[in-house]
Amino acid sequence: MEFQRHQLSNGLSVIGEVNPSAQSAAVGFFVRTGARDETAEISGVSHFLEHMLFKGTDKLSAMEVNEAFDSTGAKFNAFTSEENTVYYAAVLPEYLDRVTDLWTQLMRPALRDDDFNMEKNVILEEIAMYKDLPQFDVMDRCRSLHFDKHPCAHSVLGSEESIAALTAEQMREYFQHRYAPNNLTLACCGNFDFDRFCRMAQEKCGSWTPFEVGRELSYFGGSKSKRHETKANLVREHICLVSAGVAAQDRRRYAASLLGLILGDSTGSRFFWALVDTALAETAEMQYESMDGVGAFYSYLRCSRDNAAPVMDIVDGIFDDVTQHGVTQAELDAARNKVLSSVTIKSEQPMGRLVDLGFNWVYLNEYRSVADDVAAIKAVTAEEVNRLLDEFKPGQYTLFSLGPEDQK
Repeated sequence: MEFQRHQLSNGLSVIGEVNPSAQSAAVGFFVRTGARDETAEISGVSHFLEHMLFKGTDKLSAMEVNEAFDSTGAKFNAFTSEENTVYYAAVLPEYLDRVTDLWTQLMRPALRDDDFNMEKNVILEEIAMYKDLPQFDVMDRCRSLHFDKHPCAHSVLGSEESIAALTAEQMREYFQHRYAPNNLTLACCGNFDFDRFCRMAQEKCGSWTPFEVGRELSYFGGSKSKRHETKANLVREHICLVSAGVAAQDRRRYAASLLGLILGDSTGSRFFWALVDTALAETAEMQYESMDGVGAFYSYLRCSRDNAAPVMDIVDGIFDDVTQHGVTQAELDAARNKVLSSVTIKSEQPMGRLVDLGFNWVYLNEYRSVADDVAAIKAVTAEEVNRLLDEFKPGQYTLFSLGPEDQK
């Protein structure tokens, strides 16, 4: 696989990983914008805007957009996070030009008032739906509690109040600045001609106007607050813990990822053997998330009301033990093999490579091959993981839990 890059005069980054032996191609726009870039007045606008792009352009209706994707057989979608909005599609190589052209059109949407007013109801329904999912609700609220006044505390969905009050004009203003070409990366992986890809980018995107785009970056160690709430119709205890971690730009992110697996992988981790295998909890998992200038470990536990206290005692014991004694070489080797398998298997398809290719450029402004990631994972030592434990102490966490209304 060969990496190539180009930048248009307006700042749009065009990157590609060419693999002539691939049977498909994957293309996507990476927009460096998300919930952390919003204000309280427009909370949720990034996610709302993601929906609005599929409503079409001045020349394309929503139905025509869907028909255009459908006619190529593309596997397409989009997602919004605290920091990024990503639009992507995987296609046969012969349809790459058509799908890329379609994405470039959608990156300059109509944002019609009628579409905005209709989609607002969809967003409000989505917020209500996720509130009915305790796992999502508890993790979303724990993240906000953990980050407190830091921008990463902002909810991706926003709130009923912020979405109801949002206007189409506010969205248009946000779009104009955050979807500036110098805040976008156009990426492609697989079997394609990079020079042809760049010519299309120049033709379709070269006239876009750049804007000065910023982001507040600061490290935050977490509030370490503890809060419990009850909720009607719940029969299980849902517990989320968040503790500080390294940023996406920190080379120790590989060690942090392995630590998350050692403690909270769904099989074979310390959480699994102490809580799931013993039937004290249905679910007990931990994962590491790297972000721009900051990072976090997220744990989610689900158990019966009566087991909540014993489960937390065991979790605290696990954190105390691993902080005091460190991880073992056997634990590190098992976690390493899981990550290596995941990285290599995922990378066998262009769509599996696209997100890593794009995010490495967005966060690090560099290309990292599969071999680079494999070498970095293999290089992590138990000593490095243990130093990470000494510095970040996962037992010093923020806690938010939701339980049945009749809990004492």
